[in-house]
Amino acid sequence: MSRFLRTAVIAATALVLALFAAACGGDDDDDAAAPSGGETTASTKLTPVKLQLQWVTQAQFAGYFAAVEKGFYKDAGLDVQILEGGVDIVPQTVLAQGQADFAIAWVPKALQSREQGANITDVGQVFQRSGTLQVSFKDKNITTAAGLKSKKVGNWGFGNEFELFAGMTKAGLDPSKDVTLVQQQFDMQALLKGDIDAAQAMIYNEYAQVLEAQNSDTGELYTPEDFNSIDWNKEGTAMLQDAIWANTEKLESDKAYQDTTVNFLKASFQGWMYCRDHAEECRDIVVARGSKLGASHQLWQMNEINKLIWPSPNGIGMVDTAAWDQTVKIAQSTKNADGDTVLKKAPEGLAYTNDYAEKALQELSGEDAKGDSFKPIEVKLNKGGA
Repeated sequence: MSRFLRTAVIAATALVLALFAAACGGDDDDDAAAPSGGETTASTKLTPVKLQLQWVTQAQFAGYFAAVEKGFYKDAGLDVQILEGGVDIVPQTVLAQGQADFAIAWVPKALQSREQGANITDVGQVFQRSGTLQVSFKDKNITTAAGLKSKKVGNWGFGNEFELFAGMTKAGLDPSKDVTLVQQQFDMQALLKGDIDAAQAMIYNEYAQVLEAQNSDTGELYTPEDFNSIDWNKEGTAMLQDAIWANTEKLESDKAYQDTTVNFLKASFQGWMYCRDHAEECRDIVVARGSKLGASHQLWQMNEINKLIWPSPNGIGMVDTAAWDQTVKIAQSTKNADGDTVLKKAPEGLAYTNDYAEKALQELSGEDAKGDSFKPIEVKLNKGGA
């Protein structure tokens, strides 16, 4: 079956299923069904939308789950089904192949897929800052990238390592000679066991894992005072992360999809604004959705995700040109352990646009879409994140 025909069949099938569900009033699928409440009446025809996440259910995506639960998508005329990610799912590929209408992906990874032929565009840059750290015990005295010299340095690979490599290169280190690189698992056990000196961590996930672990010397949980963290935002090698990606071809030719994009962004932004102001409730929404991480871990994650989004100086979802250019520069110029760069050349075509985010923000006029007064909450982590 051709790609065009397959896409048409999928779209037609989704429409038939959506009409059948609306006629029957069924809501067996929590992800696909529109929540109760909101302004849309039962007779209103909702546009079915599939959103592909880049990982499993957790507070990293709380704004989208909140937009479902609080009725923001329904009010925007959308019936949104949220698709979980996983180790074998590449969200930008799912989008490019027509299996989803929108996808959440880090900018450098999505740009690499674009260079390989994926016809996708960043239409909503939700995360304004990078959440990647390099964490070490205090006694290692690693406070900057230069301090990694002669150390055992863990990294995940899979495109997650370029901020680290850019930081070391900027500090005058040759990653292939001046450090011992260690393939790190997606946890912090190698650091806690002393197998590596510095570990890669997302501030909203793996960093919390070390603070949920028990210090065998004291019998208490570790605290931030037990560690040093290198923040790539401060080192000047941060790259843009979670963004909402859309189908470029449909953006350029399909008026209905253009309208859906604006409506989807508007409702998603409302979800994130709600989670900014109701962190504990959004934690509960994610936990109820089946997150495998504990309640205190999810509240920590929600709080840290909010810090990555707010404040959004130009309004949530707007791409900052300087941050974009820095991401592209690092993606083109920084080599990983194999000598490869993320990109071979600068992105061509419609790699990103602020047009749809601007229209969404105009429809949210009067609401706080910048979060200038945002203040994070205090979160107490429990053992194991429970």
